Amino acid sequence: MATNIFVNFTTSDLERSKAFYEALGYTINPLFTDENAACVVLSDTIYFMVQTREFYATFTDKEIIDPRTQAGASIGLSQDSREEVDAILAKGLEAGGSEPRPAQDYGFMYSRDLEDPDGNNLSYLYMAPAAVEKGPELYMSEQGAGAPAQA
Repeated sequence: MATNIFVNFTTSDLERSKAFYEALGYTINPLFTDENAACVVLSDTIYFMVQTREFYATFTDKEIIDPRTQAGASIGLSQDSREEVDAILAKGLEAGGSEPRPAQDYGFMYSRDLEDPDGNNLSYLYMAPAAVEKGPELYMSEQGAGAPAQA
């Protein structure tokens, strides 16, 4: 049985969030969407549950952060090429998202961060297939470069 992944986070404007994620090419599952939350379908097993702050609060007794000023999580989403990373960032920026820092190029991996209009961070990345198989240090040494800096 495959494990389904549901990433839950808040929004201050549910309709704006739905439009943003649809602009990125994702779909909304109407069966699990109402005035409190939207189910954003990324794949057959991965979903974002974008929820109003009030609804999200019913699932926790902890303080809910403001994603514009506090980091709660960064969601990494792989792409098949650097060009796909750049293309989805372009869509996100056009749809009202922001890029909080410059692109990161580690030689074996290229990534760009995209914040949705609420400040939730999505990190889109491409990693060279050989680096995935061999690990970044061996891949970089075979490319004639030193080991990647550890973040």
